[in-house]
Amino acid sequence: MNHEQIKKIGVAVGIGVAVYLLALSLFASTQSILLGVIASLVVLWTNEGLDLAIVSLLPIVLFPAFGILETKAVTANYANPIIFLFLGGFLLAIAVEKTKLHTYIADKMLSIFPNTPRGIIFSLAITSGVLSSILSNTTTTLLLISIALFITENVKLKLRFALAIAYGASVGGIITPIGTPPNLILLGIMNEKGMETIPFFQWIYMVLPLALAMFVVVSYVLSLGVDNKPLKREIDKNEIDANQKNVLYLLGGLVLLLLVNAPIKPYWDGLGLNEAGILLGVGMLLFMPPFGILKWMDDKDKIPFRIMFLFGAGFSIAKAFSATGLADEVASYLIVLTQLPPLILLLSIAALITFTTEVTSNTALISIMLPVIYSVAEQTGINTTLFMMVATICASYAFMLPIATPPNAIAMSSGVVNVKDMMRYGVIFNLAGILLIVIIAETFWKLFL
Repeated sequence: MNHEQIKKIGVAVGIGVAVYLLALSLFASTQSILLGVIASLVVLWTNEGLDLAIVSLLPIVLFPAFGILETKAVTANYANPIIFLFLGGFLLAIAVEKTKLHTYIADKMLSIFPNTPRGIIFSLAITSGVLSSILSNTTTTLLLISIALFITENVKLKLRFALAIAYGASVGGIITPIGTPPNLILLGIMNEKGMETIPFFQWIYMVLPLALAMFVVVSYVLSLGVDNKPLKREIDKNEIDANQKNVLYLLGGLVLLLLVNAPIKPYWDGLGLNEAGILLGVGMLLFMPPFGILKWMDDKDKIPFRIMFLFGAGFSIAKAFSATGLADEVASYLIVLTQLPPLILLLSIAALITFTTEVTSNTALISIMLPVIYSVAEQTGINTTLFMMVATICASYAFMLPIATPPNAIAMSSGVVNVKDMMRYGVIFNLAGILLIVIIAETFWKLFL
C-alpha cells in the first residue's frame, strides 16, 4: 500500500468520523454511525482509495460490526433479483461486443444522417444513446470514442464529437430499465417496498419522449457555431455475419417475449414471468447450442462483478436507511418542503439530485435518496412512484464534471475535452434536463404512475 493510498483512506475515515460527530446533534447514535460509514464509502468510491469492488463489499463487514444490520440482512442485498437482471443484460452486451454487432449497428446509424459536422454530431449522440440503452453507458462510450477521434483532424470538432458520444450515452441510458444502474436501483427498492414495479416496455414508452427531446437539445447545442461543410467518412460495407444474425435473432426474441410478458391494463395481464429470469435465461442461452457465442473461460473476465457488488452495496445502504429509521428521520426534516406547491417540490428534488450527483456516485446517491423520498411521500400523500422516478432519471443526467459519470470521465481521458468546456456545455444540459424531466413527469408520467 503506497503513501497516496493511505492518505486517501485516511481522508475517507476522517470525513466519516466528522459526519458522525455532526450527525449526533440531529440523529440517534446508530443512525449517525450509518451516515458516517456511508460518507466514508462515498469518499472511497470517489477518490479510489480502494478498488470499487472492495469498497462495495465493505457494508458486509462494517454494517454488522457497528450494529447497523445483521450479516444475513446485508448479504441478502447482494442477491437482489435486479442484480441478475443486470447480469443477463450484460451477457447480451458481451455477445454484441464479441460479434462486433455494435459496429454494424453504429455504421448503419451513422449512414442515416448527412455527412456534415452537424449530421455527425446528431448521429454520434443518437447512436451512443441507442447502444447505451442495451449496453452499459461506460462500454458504449469506450467502443465509440475512437470514432470521435478519427473522423476529423479538427480539434474543435473532436471536442464536440467526443461530448456527443459521452452525453448521448447518458441520455440514452435511461431508455430501458437495464441501461444504467440507478434505474435498476429504483426497481429493486420498489420491489423491496412491495410497490408495483414498472414493466419493461411501459418504462420505455414513458421515458422515450424525454430521451428524444434531450437528444435534440444536446445535438443542437453541440452543433452551434460549426462549419457545416461535408466531411469525408469511411463506412464499413461488410455484410452481417452468422453470429451477428444469431445475436440479432435472440435480441428480437427477447424483445417479443418482454412485450408479450408486459401487462397492458385492463386488456392483458401479461405472462407473469419474472423479467430478471427472462434476461438471465436469454443471457445463458448464449453459452448453449445453437448459439455457442460465449464461453465461460474466455468471457468470464468481461462480466462486471465489480458493478454487481456496487449494486449490492447500494441496496444494502437503502435497506439500512429504512431499518435504522434514518429514512423516516430525514424525511421528517424534509416535510417542510412539502408545503411548497407540488411543481416547485418536484423541481427542488430534480435540481438537488442532478447537481449533487455531479460530485458523488449516482448509484450511492440514489440508494440513499430513494428511501428518503419514499418516506416523505408516505407521510404526505404525494405520488410516491412519480417522485422516485424523477429522482432516478435526474441521477443519470449529470453533464458538468468528469467525475459525475463514467462517460464524462472517458471523454475527458480522450485528451480533446477539458473541464472548462465540459462545464460550459454541461450546465446548459443539466438545466435543460431538470426542466424537461419535470415537465414530462407532470404532463405524461402522471398518466401511468
